[in-house]
Amino acid sequence: MNTQPLDLEPAARRITAQLGAVDDGTLGTGTPCPGVTVGALLAHIEGLALAFRDAARKELGPVTDTAPPVESGVLESGWRTTLPTALDELVAAWRSPGAWEGMTRAGGVDLPGQVAGMVALNELVLHGWDLAKATGQPFDAEEAHLRSTLALLADQGDDPSAASPFGPPVPVAKDAPLLDRAVARGGRRPDWQPGS
Repeated sequence: MNTQPLDLEPAARRITAQLGAVDDGTLGTGTPCPGVTVGALLAHIEGLALAFRDAARKELGPVTDTAPPVESGVLESGWRTTLPTALDELVAAWRSPGAWEGMTRAGGVDLPGQVAGMVALNELVLHGWDLAKATGQPFDAEEAHLRSTLALLADQGDDPSAASPFGPPVPVAKDAPLLDRAVARGGRRPDWQPGS
């Protein structure tokens, strides 16, 4: 497991940059997450940004005690302003060395700060990819971020029946590109396209 804190800013900025291509007509379309619309995905991203922001600050309470809904997430009308702000606050919170130390809570689960930071990054990487794919935008990620995602999800193993918040791993070739291996480990089909 990586012991050096990673900067979440590139992954968060990538999501913010993608928002310009999301119009109201896109909000009801599907994503690589079965049963999740673009609007629900954006609501989930905002919810997780707030939850992991508070986890980094060790401000435990209602926001950190429950997982943000995915399929049933409701996107508030001001999301074009509030979502980028939540992502900025998330990035700033995880730049504090104290965020990566001690224990914290996210999604109702107590976990070490180091692990929580990796989970936050993993969420940004995977959901950034989900949003890019759903809205027909290109996606790339830093090698260190993709390796962190693979390391975090490696504990799930390759058992397709293994329970995971991301779904069972999708088989890919061992020599597949790092991005494909990371999203497949996160339960996504790397070849997913809108309408598939």
